[in-house]
Formats: sequence, structure tokens, C-alpha cells
Amino acid sequence: MYNQPMFLQPEFKERIWGGTKLQEIFDYDIPSEQTGEAWCISGHANGSNVIKNGPLKGKTLADAWQEHRELFAGEEGEEFPLLVKILDSKKDLSVQVHPDDTYARELENQNYGKTECWYVIDCEEGSEIIFGHHASNKQELERMVENEEWEGLLRRIPVHPGDFFYVPSGTIHAIGGGIQILETQQSSDITYRVYDYDRVGKDGNKRELHLEKSLEVTTVPHEDPVIDREQSYDTDLQIETLIEEEYFSVYRWELEGRSGEMAPEPYLLASVLEGEGQVLINNRSYDFEKGDHFILPASIETYTMEGNASFIVSRSNKNAGRKL
Repeated sequence: MYNQPMFLQPEFKERIWGGTKLQEIFDYDIPSEQTGEAWCISGHANGSNVIKNGPLKGKTLADAWQEHRELFAGEEGEEFPLLVKILDSKKDLSVQVHPDDTYARELENQNYGKTECWYVIDCEEGSEIIFGHHASNKQELERMVENEEWEGLLRRIPVHPGDFFYVPSGTIHAIGGGIQILETQQSSDITYRVYDYDRVGKDGNKRELHLEKSLEVTTVPHEDPVIDREQSYDTDLQIETLIEEEYFSVYRWELEGRSGEMAPEPYLLASVLEGEGQVLINNRSYDFEKGDHFILPASIETYTMEGNASFIVSRSNKNAGRKL
């Protein structure tokens, strides 16, 4: 049905902590000066992307998932499994934590919990994230949260462009101000706020916290995941493996010329962070440029990439055992 990339229209979300970098960096037509998120590859009910080209032009990714599962190698599941976002945190995000699949299904009636990962596109000098905590057991965690001992509890880590962080469900975290990241995650919108700097929302009230659920799902003690960023080459394409885990694999591609012939195996999600080029399929070319997001569906047998560009590429790992 599709022998071409499936390009998607980003869906924008205004946030109290958002800014204008999505326009400044990617030339997106953002809705306001508090635009915090671009949902770039999403089939989630809270923001499914519209397809920009091909036989399903004008339909959403959620429509394609429900009606044409062959494009996704027949993968099972009620919802498209992954969600790719770009976030602009002009101000600090709330300190938060996400549940795993079991908790999400049993307590929230949702299909997926939320394991995610971050690639730092850019950041201001001195920017930090919160990643994990210093509590050694549940009792200490509960006491420090109850007493609002945030400086002693929360782990702060400096960040730089090109850094990568894997954030499993149960990890207390927050993206600091002045950071732009590409986030690859399970298709979930469940967030439990632990602390929000006593900020007020548009209604003039402090934003809701979810302390009971947060304490139930937080992993104690915190453990830093091991990240081994391996590199390989396919002609003029450098492939850096950022993470391969239960739900997804994520890669950074650097294209300087022309790749060899490749296969989606089973389907790939691609976001262009820099540059431009073409996807070549059966002697036809499909142009891409910085800020584009597309899926290479399972209906494509082979393709070649040509140009000078940087990408973050991901795939679902529900169909286990397949590699790029």
C-alpha cells in the first residue's frame, strides 16, 4: 500500500514551562510563546499526527494503525506503541515519575506505562536535569517527600548537547529550564507530579500533585542505567546505538553522502534534527529536511538514504529479535 515514507504533521502542546525554541530551531508554526511540546510521531488519543502524503493523506497515524496493520508488520496492540516528542523547556518541568505497564493497566485503565529516553538537542550553558534520588529505602523516600527535603532528595546532573538519558518507569526525573530534547517513549500520557516548585496554573491555584501514586511507583533505591553508545557504519551512514531495551531501540544516524541499501525491519520512525536529503525507493526520491518526521513502513522492502543530515531513529521491540 505504501512504497514511500509516511510523513507526519507535528501536533503542538502549550505548557506552563514552554517557550519559542520549537519555532527558532525548527521553524515550526507554534501556537504561542508557551509552546512546550511537539508531538511528532504519535498515535495517542491526546494527539495523533495527521499523515501528510500518500494513500492515507489526511488520516491520522491512529487510523493507519487500526485499519492498515500491515504497514506495521502486523504488530499486535490496541494503540501505536511509541510516541516521539520534541520538548522545549524554557522553565523547569515538574519533578515527576511514571508508572510501569502493570500499574497503568490496573490503576489507570491504560494500555501502557511510560518508559522514555531523551536525546539533548541543545541547551543553555549550565543546564541541569533531575535524574533519580538519594533515598536508600521507601521509608526514607516517604519521609523526605513529606518534609519537602528536595535539595537533599533529588539528584541533579549537568547536561550538554548530544547527551542521552534512558529513563525507565519508576525513575524520578525533571527536565530543567533552557533544554530542548527529543524524547522517545511508550505511547502514554500518564504523569505523576512529585514537586512543582509551588507554581500556579492558569486558574490561579497550585498545580495538582500525585504524591500517593508517586511513592507507590518510584523505584528505590535509584539505579543509573548502563548506556553503551556503540557505533557502526553503512557506507556513508554512521549509526550510533543509543539504547536497545524491552520497548524500543533508539539510534542516532549521521548521513554524509549515500547509505547502502537497507530494510525497515520491521518499520522505522525517523526525526530529522539537521540537514536535508532524500529517501530513495525503487528509483523514486522523497525529500526530507530539518524538522521532518516520517515512518518507513513495513511495506517498503528496501531503501537508500542520500544527503547530509542527522536523525534520531527508533523502532518498536514488540516484534522481538530484529536488528537494523
